[in-house]
Amino acid sequence: MLIKQEKRNRRHKRIRARISGTALRPRLYAFRSGSHIYAQLIDDDKGKTLACANDLNIKGKKTKSAAASDVGKLIAKKAKELKIEKVVFDRGGYKYHGRIKTLADGAREGGLNF
Repeated sequence: MLIKQEKRNRRHKRIRARISGTALRPRLYAFRSGSHIYAQLIDDDKGKTLACANDLNIKGKKTKSAAASDVGKLIAKKAKELKIEKVVFDRGGYKYHGRIKTLADGAREGGLNF
C-alpha cells in the first residue's frame, strides 16, 4: 500500500515527463508543506531558478489560502521584473485544488499567463 508522499512523487514524475521550462517560458513550480507554500520560476534548460517566493516573508496573520494567493501575486511581480509573462504551471503532483489553485489564481491576477 502506497503512502500519500509516494503517490504524490509518482504523479509529479508523470507531470515532469511532459512539461519543462525554458528561458522564455519558465516552469512555475508550486510546493506546499503543512504550514507554508513556496513558488519558483525555473529554467530547466540551464537548470537555474530565476525567481522564488514564499509566505514566510509575508507580514500579518492570514489563512493558508490567503497566503497562497499573496505568494502567487508576489511571484508574478518578480516575473514581471524579469520581463516574463508566460509560464508553464507545475503543480508538483498535488491536486489542482485548495492552496495550489489559489496560488495559480493569484499568479494570474498578477499578470502571468498559463
